[in-house]
Amino acid sequence: MTLKEQLQADLAAAMRSGETEKRDTLRGLMAAIKQVEKDDGVTLDDAGILTVLNKQIKQRRETIADAERAGRPDMIAVAAAEIARIEQYLPRQLSPAEIETVVEAVIQQLGATDMKGMGQVMGRVMAQLKGQADGGLVSQIVREKLQGR
Repeated sequence: MTLKEQLQADLAAAMRSGETEKRDTLRGLMAAIKQVEKDDGVTLDDAGILTVLNKQIKQRRETIADAERAGRPDMIAVAAAEIARIEQYLPRQLSPAEIETVVEAVIQQLGATDMKGMGQVMGRVMAQLKGQADGGLVSQIVREKLQGR
């Protein structure tokens, strides 16, 4: 079963069981997927859908940051719950130690010695860790490793 089929099946199940929050989250995800497919004129595969899901999580994290500044705990709770529901469809996220191992290997492969190599290192690491790590965390780890050289 593809990821898209799984999302559709879970949406139908949520509608039947009356889980309104889950239903609303899944409807939003399906709308985002359909919008990307329409805009790009393609049918997304699992990798494309993972990209959309990661983008949706990023949007909700931004919502949480904005809500914290505005003092809106209600919005924070809703966005956090949506993130948790979306993360169920993502591959297992790597720990910082696992990410560091990959970053070190890529730095060694590329022979990067300073911050000038950050773009190359980030590109290679993110390609390897697609969907398994948050880009912000990877960027922080790469920056720490390259500045420490």
